[in-house]
Amino acid sequence: MANESTTIEIGESSTMTKRTSHVVVDEKKKGFVAATAGGGYKRGLAIFDFLLRLAAIVTTITASSVMYTAEETLPFFTQFLQFQAGYDDFATFQFFVISIAMVASYLVLSLPFSIVSIIRPLAAAPRLILLISDTVVVTLTTAAAAAAAAIVYLAHNGNPNTNWLPICQQFGDFCQAVSSAVVAASIAVVFFIILIVISAISLKRH
Repeated sequence: MANESTTIEIGESSTMTKRTSHVVVDEKKKGFVAATAGGGYKRGLAIFDFLLRLAAIVTTITASSVMYTAEETLPFFTQFLQFQAGYDDFATFQFFVISIAMVASYLVLSLPFSIVSIIRPLAAAPRLILLISDTVVVTLTTAAAAAAAAIVYLAHNGNPNTNWLPICQQFGDFCQAVSSAVVAASIAVVFFIILIVISAISLKRH
């Protein structure tokens, strides 16, 4: 009887072991499938992030270059006075050129981190670095664009309360150039907002 009892216990133990092993294997398979699906999803976001950074680089370089080259000289002048307008006549536009150039440089330096996120989509560190850095840089971009937009508005409309006359009727090409630069910088701000959202979504599942 003791032998029979021992045999039955061994059989049950073997059966339980097999069932447990099957459960462990199934759990591993489910975890692997979930990790693979999450990695593919995050890799897609990382690729979109990389392309968006390339577009932002083009936009910021364009904005800074257009503002830097914005200059117009009127065809008439006097013996003592020449009518000319350039970006360096306005401290706000100088701040715009320097700030947006710094933003463009940052975007170039951020590309390796974006590439790492494509190669290792589940890595949280590079994505967190990009999230924090983008949040800081979008503040600088917004400040530069907003400050320049205020001067552009005055150039177009003037300010009757302070007797500031609009200059865009005379310096049309100059105003068109600085307005285009402000629009490009505003588009870059939108790009940064999307980049921040992408980083936040990528980090949400960690």
